[in-house]
Amino acid sequence: MKVLGAAVLVMESMVLGFAILLATKSHSTSALVYGSVISLLMFLCAGLLRMRTGFYIGSLLQVFMIAFGFVIPAFFLIGAIFVGLWAAAIIVGRKGEAARAALVAQAGASG
Repeated sequence: MKVLGAAVLVMESMVLGFAILLATKSHSTSALVYGSVISLLMFLCAGLLRMRTGFYIGSLLQVFMIAFGFVIPAFFLIGAIFVGLWAAAIIVGRKGEAARAALVAQAGASG
């Protein structure tokens, strides 16, 4: 769950960074600062996923990612796609960690 979530957040950060580069000529400085801050927070939040609060912060950042759609309208769609990836990372990650814990427990009991 941590690895998948971190991968989604880092990828979001990079996509948002590239979008900021594209928006430099046609958008205001405040919109670019907003995007830069969100991009940086997503990158930093990937390291916080070791703690449970990291997932809450990451989920909040998903809302801000979609809100960047008011600056660049395509980000309504891109943000929705990344929200789906974030949810999938949490769901699949939980199942993977449960399976891994079962294998470790089984190996410990038989060994």
